[in-house]
Amino acid sequence: MTATPSDLFREASERLARLTADAEAGALDEAIAMIVAALDAGGVIHAFGTGHSEAFAMEISGRAGGLIPTNKFALRDLVLYGDREVDVLTSALEREPWLVDELMATVPVGDDDIFMIASNSGVNGSIVGAALWAKERGHRVIAVTSLEHTMRVEPKHPSGKRLSEVADVTIDNLAPYGDTTLEIGDGIGAGAISSITGAFIAQLLTLGVARRIAERGDTPPMYISANIPGGDEHNSALEARYLGRMRRGD
Repeated sequence: MTATPSDLFREASERLARLTADAEAGALDEAIAMIVAALDAGGVIHAFGTGHSEAFAMEISGRAGGLIPTNKFALRDLVLYGDREVDVLTSALEREPWLVDELMATVPVGDDDIFMIASNSGVNGSIVGAALWAKERGHRVIAVTSLEHTMRVEPKHPSGKRLSEVADVTIDNLAPYGDTTLEIGDGIGAGAISSITGAFIAQLLTLGVARRIAERGDTPPMYISANIPGGDEHNSALEARYLGRMRRGD
């Protein structure tokens, strides 16, 4: 079977069109309302993902055109802000549930904060553990995952739960089982899609939150590019409101 750039474009565009239509129909409204409520209460959005799902967290936190009261945390924080040595950072770490309390001790979480957690499989121990940690402490959790994939694999967390079963709201990234959308031959797939749809979902949520705040007459707390005049001054002034509650640069 041939797998051309046009084939990949078709697979991506069909999914982005579906996500767009769903958003226009209100599918993201509950998540948007939860985020706005958290920001109104003075909360911060904590974004988490492991492996390639960390790209989702990067789209949510600390980028031009994004919301300022956001904080990305990652497994490397066990080394950067915790007591672990760098050799703990292996590809298998994302499957481990033991690390959650240690990891979350490095995250500056406030009472009114909200969590956005992305995982294509939605079953790894660190991901489910972080969601459970947040829920047990009264925080709302928004999940972005592949519903097709997650229901075909066994949870790795001792609770036996999937991310989608812990979250208050689950958003389907529309990735197929295994993530790849094209077949090269002999069972070899290509055209992984979850990073593309995940980034689009992150931007749809950001847009929805900004619009909701602007429509009521308030100014959304948004970054502008540091590479345009006045960008640094604008961003720094707004970041100062959340001093010590979010991190940048990692």
